[in-house]
Amino acid sequence: MKLLKSLFLLLALPVVLVLLWWMSTITSPNFFVPTPSELIGTFFDTWFGDRFTKDILPSIGRLFLGIAGSIIIGAGLGLLIGSFKTVRKLLEPLLEFFRAIPPPVLLPLLMIIIGVNWRMQVFVIIFGSLWPVLLNTVEGVRATDEVQRDTARSYGLGRLHRLRYLVLPAAAPQILAGVRQCLSIALILMVISELWYTASGLGFTIVQFQRNFAIPEMWSGILVLGLIGLALAVIFRYIERYILRWYYGLREVQRES
Repeated sequence: MKLLKSLFLLLALPVVLVLLWWMSTITSPNFFVPTPSELIGTFFDTWFGDRFTKDILPSIGRLFLGIAGSIIIGAGLGLLIGSFKTVRKLLEPLLEFFRAIPPPVLLPLLMIIIGVNWRMQVFVIIFGSLWPVLLNTVEGVRATDEVQRDTARSYGLGRLHRLRYLVLPAAAPQILAGVRQCLSIALILMVISELWYTASGLGFTIVQFQRNFAIPEMWSGILVLGLIGLALAVIFRYIERYILRWYYGLREVQRES
């Protein structure tokens, strides 16, 4: 019964929206809005062929490289900055400066320095999406209970052991909250990095469809991006539940008590 209720809550709104979309396209046909059946047919015809290997897979590869780089760099720097008050005070103005720079404005500069290639696109994704991970990690480390820190020191635990058994578990919920924000930003920057001076990728192909007035194909590309975002969210949810199983278990106990 609980499974059916969860399935209903998951599918109810999408089904209602598709029905409204279908009814509106029947009563008021529009060249710029395809019908659901037309979109689904175009989706399979367009993306389940050469474009899957030429556009989708390279884009997903760059996306995952960017996300991995953002998590590694953001969490690593966040642990370092959050663990040392002097380092945090020294780097805080610099971090605020670089965080305020919109990643798309770096594209012309990166094209000159790195060139127009996949490394430039991955760098744009990393630069724009590491900030939620970095800043949430810093705050998570800073929020570690001082009494627990002092207790760990009094028992003679070294810095690495305190990091592994105290700081990381305490900061993990906030770190993963930053990773969740990083996923959506990385997807947006993947598309932006593919809009100019490239010959493949989802962003490039969707813009080409728009310029050629291939409206159903353009909408099918947007559908692909939505499905990638949904898949990332579902995968991350299970990973988060696994890593923080102790945290959610504790919340369940507190809710029941």
